[in-house]
Amino acid sequence: MSRSIKKGPYVHPKILKKVELAKKTKQRQSIKIWSRSSMILPEFVGMHFNVHNGKTFVPIFVTEKMVGHRFGEFAPTRTFRKHGAHTERSTAIK
Repeated sequence: MSRSIKKGPYVHPKILKKVELAKKTKQRQSIKIWSRSSMILPEFVGMHFNVHNGKTFVPIFVTEKMVGHRFGEFAPTRTFRKHGAHTERSTAIK
């Protein structure tokens, strides 16, 4: 469900403060984020973020194509383990 236009995008207030501080001091350090539901704004383009996926922090570099999406979309929470390979026993003709 999309958010109402009159409400505007949701961004955690601490993220905005950290971004403003990083732009003032021109720091190139990545910003740690736990709020996966925060929306990526045009102000964040060209910055590095570390988004928490529940276990570790996933490094993300924000590009123009990411604007309007949420941080959580780029930090998957589940790792896909490959399906089991075919063995001689399973492929043998019975």
